[in-house]
Amino acid sequence: MRDAFSSFHPLVILVYFIVVLGCGMAFLHPVMQAISLVGAASYSALLKGRKALEFNLTYMLPLLVLIAVCNPLFSHAGATILFYLDNGNPVTLESLLYGIASACMFVTILIWFSCFHVVMTSDKIIYLFGNMMPSLSLLLSMTLRFVPRYTAQLKVVSNAQRCIGRDASQGNAMKRARHGLRIVSILTTWALENAIETADSMRSRGYGLPGRTSFSLFRFDRRDRAASLLLVLLIAAVGASVVAGQHTIRFFPSIQFNDATPVGVIGYSAYGILCLFPALVQIVEEMKWKSIASKT
Repeated sequence: MRDAFSSFHPLVILVYFIVVLGCGMAFLHPVMQAISLVGAASYSALLKGRKALEFNLTYMLPLLVLIAVCNPLFSHAGATILFYLDNGNPVTLESLLYGIASACMFVTILIWFSCFHVVMTSDKIIYLFGNMMPSLSLLLSMTLRFVPRYTAQLKVVSNAQRCIGRDASQGNAMKRARHGLRIVSILTTWALENAIETADSMRSRGYGLPGRTSFSLFRFDRRDRAASLLLVLLIAAVGASVVAGQHTIRFFPSIQFNDATPVGVIGYSAYGILCLFPALVQIVEEMKWKSIASKT
């Protein structure tokens, strides 16, 4: 399925991810964290489908539980004692809830970054930063492409080594270790050579030279302006609720947060629309296509 949000201008996409990542790291309020986690998980499922669901359930959920459980075992601050460990240290409600909040924040940021990796392709990064920071933009684009290309090359090398009986899964323990080191050596050599070839290729094309122009398909059209205006309004609504102190929470020594007010409800609603914006855009696009298909 084609992602409609990925077709926006790279500047709109970059600003969106900066905002959601910044808010995800700044807010520890449970409502805001739940909204951000749902938004990140929904967009991840939209981009990757079943693979995202399997990844989140297999890795992200156990990681969330692990961080949430480990925090009260090492941090014993808080006024509400639930029980005592065998060594005499207390497990407090505040420490447990803070561990859950920290775990949700960590997992949410990881999921948002996985979405960013899919949407912000290397050509978009070079388009945005190629003139201002040519070396950094080239490095970022190569870094983003490294993991999928390295994974694909690993499969190629492993299949080739398996055909001659030198795969990491063949032989005894010593031979498997030796075969695995040989595969790592081959992949390292390939990665270094590929990086040198890419750098030489870009240098031969005059990349980063003053006055150099480049062709691009990206245009800031009417749809991008409408999306930018909507994002500004949503960010302003969230910012107003933050200034009003609606999304602050204190965990230690006891849990304390402000009661919900109309300003807070508006902030929650705006943040929900902001985090679900890619999914909402996809729904709108599908409705348009179905409407057009029904008329033909």
